[in-house]
Amino acid sequence: MIETNHATLSIRRQCELIGLPRASFYWQPGESPLNLELMQLIDQEYTRAPFFGYRKMTVRLNTVHGYQINHKRVARLMKVMGLQAVYPQLRTSITNEQHRKYPYLLRGLDINRPNQVWATDITYIPLPTGFMYLVTIMDWFSRFVLAWQLSNTLDGAFCLDALDLALAYGRPDIFNSDQGSQFTAHPFTS
Repeated sequence: MIETNHATLSIRRQCELIGLPRASFYWQPGESPLNLELMQLIDQEYTRAPFFGYRKMTVRLNTVHGYQINHKRVARLMKVMGLQAVYPQLRTSITNEQHRKYPYLLRGLDINRPNQVWATDITYIPLPTGFMYLVTIMDWFSRFVLAWQLSNTLDGAFCLDALDLALAYGRPDIFNSDQGSQFTAHPFTS
């Protein structure tokens, strides 16, 4: 619609004629190469020190990495990345009384044979475009990974898929998990 090399009409005049703000013409979607580089550094620093907020992150990027950027840019990039400082907050360990609380069965237990205790946990894997979540189920005696699944959402379905794959190896006497929300969600309750 707008010709950048028009012989008589400037870009400003062409934008005025069609009612388009000139800034909208120049706007490019996505982040600049510098912002992508900063986001990679922020991710590395956040992995090293997840308790850094945007202020300390700005100081770190300016002093250690030699960038001259302000805190507003770092705060915006951290918000885009979904990062915030990890610190103790008030009343985060309040349990839901409706969820059944299972006893910890492994205290003092001698694990001396396969299929005696299985364990499961979830972690996240950072990627350039977001995160993938990895669930694994392993036998504690042999340290053998019985099953694993990846998902781009943190729901209970991929945990159930991994459990179905693991049950092909047998059934454990004890199945240990951290009782996280994925394991106490509706599909897991009977």
